[in-house]
Amino acid sequence: MYRIHILLLAFCAGFSIMTVELLGGRLLAPYFGGSIYVWGSIITVFMLALSIGYLLGGKWSTQQPNNIKFGSLFIVSSILLLPMLLAGDDMMQWVFERFEDPRYGSLIGSSLLFFLPTTVMGMIAPYSVRLLVENTESSGQTAGFLYFVSTVCSALGTIMTSFYFVLWFEVNTIIWFVCSAFVVAGGSAIFRHMLFDTQPLIPKTSE
Repeated sequence: MYRIHILLLAFCAGFSIMTVELLGGRLLAPYFGGSIYVWGSIITVFMLALSIGYLLGGKWSTQQPNNIKFGSLFIVSSILLLPMLLAGDDMMQWVFERFEDPRYGSLIGSSLLFFLPTTVMGMIAPYSVRLLVENTESSGQTAGFLYFVSTVCSALGTIMTSFYFVLWFEVNTIIWFVCSAFVVAGGSAIFRHMLFDTQPLIPKTSE
């Protein structure tokens, strides 16, 4: 059950990352349009943020990993998405008034809206690997399977958001749902730690 729980949380993260990325186009479109410049900016910001998140998550996972720290990544991600909901239009208006060029305006706007939450969301995958590793001999297989699950979930998030969610709900409603899902996911990890985990995880070495 422990492995399933971690995989479900990784599912939530992978799904949500692509949901937020696709909605980014909707958020920037009223100000900078939907050209290739805008999508190039969004993708660039997400890729850079995720790469930094992977690096930081891997580093942090070596320091007495546990489910409280893991759950906190989801909670912090949810909090960092709130400016997008509460002040997104004001932030984009401020950027648009100063950078009308859609290339630079969309790049700066994407950075303001998405860089921090995406960085923290990127930390979830390597931290998930660390919690799932039982011994150093199987670490490569565990990492491969986890990233397989995460990527499949990202694909599912892409298709569900682009084909269905944007037709059924307002953009802000979808983002509120993502925030709520992260709070529930993070809370479940913290609750599990309080119930079952008494020691930080230390992978066994192969003999």
